[in-house]
Amino acid sequence: MPYSAEEWPIAAALLQFSATDSQGRHVNDADASHWHRVFTEVRDAGFRDVDLTDGWVKPGDLSAARLDEFKRTARDVGLGMPSLSAIRRSVIDTEHGEDNLAYSHRTLEAAAELGCEVVSVGLHQALTPEQQKQLWFWTVEGHKDPTGDRDTWNLAVKRLQELGRRAEELGLLMSLEMYEDTYLGTADSAVALVEDIGLPNVGLNPDIGNLIRLHRPIEPWQQMMEKTLPYANYWHVKNYSRDEDVARDQYIAMPAPLEFGLISYRKAFEIALAHGFQGVICTEHYGGDGLSVSNTNQRYLREQILPRTSDYELGQSRVRQGGKR
Repeated sequence: MPYSAEEWPIAAALLQFSATDSQGRHVNDADASHWHRVFTEVRDAGFRDVDLTDGWVKPGDLSAARLDEFKRTARDVGLGMPSLSAIRRSVIDTEHGEDNLAYSHRTLEAAAELGCEVVSVGLHQALTPEQQKQLWFWTVEGHKDPTGDRDTWNLAVKRLQELGRRAEELGLLMSLEMYEDTYLGTADSAVALVEDIGLPNVGLNPDIGNLIRLHRPIEPWQQMMEKTLPYANYWHVKNYSRDEDVARDQYIAMPAPLEFGLISYRKAFEIALAHGFQGVICTEHYGGDGLSVSNTNQRYLREQILPRTSDYELGQSRVRQGGKR
């Protein structure tokens, strides 16, 4: 049976949590009590599930003993871990691609050990020094994948296929996060990439919030959704207010709760369900009390958007979906 609103897995992103503790140690090396505090904060904010965003703990770099300790800590707090998002570790980075590929393999292994359903990866790379100086890093252009370079495209396909096959062996879905100026930076390119990879457990994370926030012309959001949602198997959801003055070539965007931004998630989920989407949802928000806004987004989805009961008509996805745990 399809998910109803109440039982749908909606996980909190961990964007607001630092990768170092109060002693200046990376949180991978912190005492388990530090992990416990973060997990408790997420639970007390209103979440049953957490997305293991690796800007915080990097599960793929934990020893077997520490990974088990990490798993027990989340279980003790009462949080599920249905998803893991590995960010800014592009497998086609010209300098770090092979290392990132090895890291991605370790991350898949760790995710399977933790009982995750899906791992999200992408082709976006580390923020540039200039991006790090900005209030909103997306207002300055960062790395760009080379346009029209078939060798680099084919390398992306080859390495993501390798990861996808390993994910399949581990019983995991793999999802490719959309992000500007990469081969996942437009709806058409993202669909072409997932089709070239051609594995049933590899789909898209249609995080078009990463695209509508850009201070430049963009493809209409509904058009992007209609192209990508047939391939979606996991979903980072966030929203932005956006203003355009095309005559002056001026574009402004700022973070907004789901129900107040440019994207109508009511329409987006209508499209998603028509194409069989049953993936884990991860709520994100940049700025302010992002965790609380993420929970506001969760409540909006459960109370206003997702189907109240499971007896609705569900369309057919072009990739494999998750299921009730």
